[in-house]
Amino acid sequence: VGSGSAVSLSRQVQGTGGSSAVSKSSAAARGYIQDRFLRLLAGRRRRRRAPLIHRGYYIRACAVDHCVQDFLLKTQSLPRTQILSLGAGFDSLYFRLKDMGLLHHTVVYEVDFPNVACQKATLIKRMKELSALVGDTGEEILGAVMFSGEDYKLLGADLSELSELERALEEAGLDNEIPTLFIAEVVLTYMENTRSDALIQWTAEHFPQACFLVYEQVHPEDPFGRVMQQHFSQLSSALHSLAQYPDCEAQQRRFLGKGWTECSVMDMNEFFTCCIPEDEQQRVQTLEPFDEYEEWHLKCSHYFVLAASKGMEPSWTPLLPSVTVPRHAGPVGMAGSVPAAVCAGLSGIPGLRRYGHHSLLIKPNMILTTGGFGEEDGQHCRMRNFHVLSKHAGYWKAVCVTQNIPDKRWGERLYHTVSCLSDTLALVVGGRTSPSSAGLGMLWLKFPKTCNASDPDHIAVEPVSLQPAAEAAALRWRHSVTETTFKGEQYLFVYGGRSALEPVLGDWYFLHTRELSYTVIAVEGPVPESRHSHSACSWEGGVLIAGGLGAAEQPLGSVFLLREVEHGFQWQTIETHPPLIPRYSHTAHVHDGKLLLVGGVWFHASSVPGITVIDLMTGVCLDYGINVEHLEWPLMLHNHSSVFLPDEKELLVVGGGGNCFSFGTHLNPQPVSLSLSSILISH
Repeated sequence: VGSGSAVSLSRQVQGTGGSSAVSKSSAAARGYIQDRFLRLLAGRRRRRRAPLIHRGYYIRACAVDHCVQDFLLKTQSLPRTQILSLGAGFDSLYFRLKDMGLLHHTVVYEVDFPNVACQKATLIKRMKELSALVGDTGEEILGAVMFSGEDYKLLGADLSELSELERALEEAGLDNEIPTLFIAEVVLTYMENTRSDALIQWTAEHFPQACFLVYEQVHPEDPFGRVMQQHFSQLSSALHSLAQYPDCEAQQRRFLGKGWTECSVMDMNEFFTCCIPEDEQQRVQTLEPFDEYEEWHLKCSHYFVLAASKGMEPSWTPLLPSVTVPRHAGPVGMAGSVPAAVCAGLSGIPGLRRYGHHSLLIKPNMILTTGGFGEEDGQHCRMRNFHVLSKHAGYWKAVCVTQNIPDKRWGERLYHTVSCLSDTLALVVGGRTSPSSAGLGMLWLKFPKTCNASDPDHIAVEPVSLQPAAEAAALRWRHSVTETTFKGEQYLFVYGGRSALEPVLGDWYFLHTRELSYTVIAVEGPVPESRHSHSACSWEGGVLIAGGLGAAEQPLGSVFLLREVEHGFQWQTIETHPPLIPRYSHTAHVHDGKLLLVGGVWFHASSVPGITVIDLMTGVCLDYGINVEHLEWPLMLHNHSSVFLPDEKELLVVGGGGNCFSFGTHLNPQPVSLSLSSILISH
């Protein structure tokens, strides 16, 4: 890289630091992190970020604080220690530790590009609250040292130039012989691998007692990882580490191979579950209305925290879980794969790029897609129009059905359900506009008998007037509504979900299909734990519930059958072998005694969920990958809808995707057909 382009590259990387300071400051303002210094260091750049961004920066701050405080605690009896923060940017770590009285015998060194360090030094001098804490020694600023206090040194140097870094640290008085903690918070990945590797090795070789803390990205090749990589490439600050060190194990091998003797690493889903106390988890989960679980868990599976050490007595192990959760270590055993193909007739229809919507078969080869969030008239918004998809002579086509009246009662809803009750009638239950709003009740959708795909007449929307007893059944979202039979009569079984007041529901209602009246039917057996974003299918007059997100925002792996018995219904657990990997936000279908689970989100970061087939007679559970080599874009299988066409053994996936943290919104551009004939061989 010539020096000119190196300068512009360093500017792009510095830009990421400024933006992260603003995000951290916004998270502190909402009470996620207790840090009064972030506001001062973010300067005039203040913006309120979205709850998803707040959570992302909260977990990052937690991981760093957890490890730093553990280092200070383990070394508190030693006469002197030091912390070296690499690429510190406008971080507030020193001020926070000093304010908490944790720096009795520790000097903090911060290194960043000279112009960043210079800006920060100016800011500190200008702000009484900051300069008072440092206690400016009044030393003349020379060479690389931009600011010098008794226990704080701010240096300007390029980390990728080792000799320059070494000179600067020597000048500032860094002592190689005392225990030193190195911190690299989303820093190493912006450097060429040969340079970051050299830095990791240099620290191990020159410091006999040392600890190294890293927080950065991982898993570049799955759909979320591809969107993440593209985002950083567009910012001209590519993530270099990922190709060579694509997962946590590779990062661990990297440190152990470069002179570090101990190294533990975990992704942020594991860190949140294992290292953050339960009451703190609950506090954070209730700070703001929140409904982006999929994106939160995907973000967390694409970042890791690593703690390496050498020569420390006792050894430094900050990432020992305080609670152990069953880990799905190692790759998922795949029984095979199914091919994915785009549907030729359905490309270029913006209305089919959406998530949180619902699709169902209203007649043979005819699908109605409603609601959700997506693209309409070139803008991202809650979707008002319906789409009818139909298949003729092997080809799909789609027609947009506009609402004649801008019907507020339709409410432009997300995470609702639609159940087809006859060839002219469907029922919409629940859904939401924003996560802080109450649920949205029920609606009839009426379509004429003659409604066919080449000419989908107007679909009439009429509100349902419910008896008060049945109203609570409809004020929820991320729930399920399934057709059941009891004593020959048809019922709709409304189960689970969440509401504006309850983050997770475990209750159920039987609605008599004809009158939509609430009927009490006895249910015995072990009650499934509360859940939302699960799947539910009709099977032999009963209901199959699988997976979902449970009370502590943890994915569930249980499968239940609600089946008719003499006086009512009974819950039965279906044991799966091997145990089903916990997941949520998947879709499901039953075919020929097999339960098919499609996509979803799980904590198992080595792969994304494809198709899981559970044999309902034997409980045998097989995972299949999805072969996406014929797709030119990342296929995100969460918040999608799917329709199964049993004759062709074809699964049509419509929509899916969401907000990929701060990396932009990814919506699957067009519906995808999965051919399941190879895995659904009839016996």
